[in-house]
Amino acid sequence: QAQLVESGGGLVQPGGSLRLSCVASNRIFAINVMGWYRQAPGKERELVATITNGGTTDYADSVKGRFTVSRDNAKKTVDLQMNSLNSEDTAVYYCYVRTMVLRVYWGQGTQVTVSS
Repeated sequence: QAQLVESGGGLVQPGGSLRLSCVASNRIFAINVMGWYRQAPGKERELVATITNGGTTDYADSVKGRFTVSRDNAKKTVDLQMNSLNSEDTAVYYCYVRTMVLRVYWGQGTQVTVSS
């Protein structure tokens, strides 16, 4: 059974928007940080945005002002609203969870393609 389930990827035109969602299994406890990483072809996986259980956020410089990360602690969900998308945002996006005891979980990845 998948521990993290992602949804919302797809194909979008430049300048468009997408919203990614991720829900963590009830088997994951004491969640501290939730967020998103991405990996483009031929590149290393990189941080996109994270949010702590207290609401502190961190964003990659390349997405600041365009992407917004949010979470619902009760539902164990984290969302990523992506606006003003461009071709450099094309990547597989992975949901990320880190617990209080520093255990890390990854989603299976969802493809985001920005193309006209």
